[in-house]
Amino acid sequence: MYLTVSFRFLAFMLLILATACKEVPKDHRLPYYNTPDFTPLFLDHQEEAELLVPHQIGHFTMMDQHGDTITDTILHGKIHVANFIFTSCMSICPVMTDHMKSVSQAFGDREEVAILSFSVTPWIDTVGRLKAYAVKNNIQSKNWHLLTGDKSEIYTLARQSYFAEEDLGFTRDSTDFLHTEHVLLVDGHQRIRGIYNGTLEVEIDQMIADIRVLLEEQ
Repeated sequence: MYLTVSFRFLAFMLLILATACKEVPKDHRLPYYNTPDFTPLFLDHQEEAELLVPHQIGHFTMMDQHGDTITDTILHGKIHVANFIFTSCMSICPVMTDHMKSVSQAFGDREEVAILSFSVTPWIDTVGRLKAYAVKNNIQSKNWHLLTGDKSEIYTLARQSYFAEEDLGFTRDSTDFLHTEHVLLVDGHQRIRGIYNGTLEVEIDQMIADIRVLLEEQ
């Protein structure tokens, strides 16, 4: 009798524990963003995102500063941050790159966190030029990819997948120059979980804290 009761109690406790593991504590939740107006959607359970958050980052194929082909498949299961720069930019890009170094330093070479810096002048920013930019800015992390590729693909990805220009991006096409200070935080399921001003140190500090929250989710 005692063994039967103990077994039932143990089974009950395991069920409670399993349920709790699937629920994200409300004080640590990050919202999901499903639309370019960035209306936040808070969910109690990660599983709800499968039904309520259909928007995910689309497929892409780029080349990084090492000449390696980088596709969206390498990001599956990884948290990543994305920003959009060009190597000849003398205004916001150097500031954003400097702030991305803070993110890189915060997580070192942890495989679960990646940084993607897409060039918005890919016809100028060749692999060699990106390599020189990496050397100039002391970008050494193997998880930080400076990306070049087809202009139309990059601009479409930025505006329609990352919502990098918010609603305004949907009124523009690939002939309109892309220049934004936004940095996007994306979880391991390729869903947007944060948007930040990459020129403001306080927002980058918040993004680093939010990345730690996502690491706990995983």
